[in-house]
Amino acid sequence: MKTLGIDIGSLNIKAVVLGDEGIISTSIVPCGEQIEAGARMATETALGQAGLSLDSLPVVATGVGAKLVSFTQQRKTITTCLARGIRYLFPSVRMAIDMGAESTTVIKVNERGRLADWANHDKCASGTGLFLQQMAKLMALPLDEMARLSFEAHCRADISSTCAVFAESEVISHIHRDPPTPKEDIVAGIHFSVVSRIMSLCKRVGIEEDVAVTGGVALNDGLVDILEQELSFKVMKPDAPQTVAALGAAIIAKENAEKGVE
Repeated sequence: MKTLGIDIGSLNIKAVVLGDEGIISTSIVPCGEQIEAGARMATETALGQAGLSLDSLPVVATGVGAKLVSFTQQRKTITTCLARGIRYLFPSVRMAIDMGAESTTVIKVNERGRLADWANHDKCASGTGLFLQQMAKLMALPLDEMARLSFEAHCRADISSTCAVFAESEVISHIHRDPPTPKEDIVAGIHFSVVSRIMSLCKRVGIEEDVAVTGGVALNDGLVDILEQELSFKVMKPDAPQTVAALGAAIIAKENAEKGVE
């Protein structure tokens, strides 16, 4: 049996085609103003790679724009889909940290791979991927260069504000000091400021190993390194951390089809 899962994020739309032998194909496309059109583009790309068509294929959608996808049989919360997806990839995981464009979500997974608890924040951009993009632009650095520089830091610049606007002012202050704070130390401070928000969510639900990271921000090795330092252990990271929720949606579509749920 083959199924499709779609995750409508703030910046990107992810689609995963799942078969009995595992993941067949994935696609990631930018999320424009027309959610339905973007979802169809991601779907057509993933299905094209798999040599399949949408006809009669079970589909489940998740994410902030899931309700705008007309060709899905069911919609599920992002937390439920994350739990299913990460359990499929790493059966030993008990906690997943999803670091997205506009929000960060921490979930606990029980021994059956079901959602046990969760916490998130989306009130301020200071702990999200958009904040990192904003900081990269401010420092005139590509995001991948920021990740690399973080490993070269001798110390972490103090960027303590919980507000993205005030944090930006702190970064500007470091840049224009005489002498200026080294770029690598500023980057490490930026990463630590994000990690500190993440750690507060982890402590809220209770830290339990094994821990995995998902979402686009998980591609930032410099930030993940600082997160591991704060946790005092290594985390697991999928090859495509952005697609875990879409994978979970495809898994749920498969479960529903097998049970005869429409």
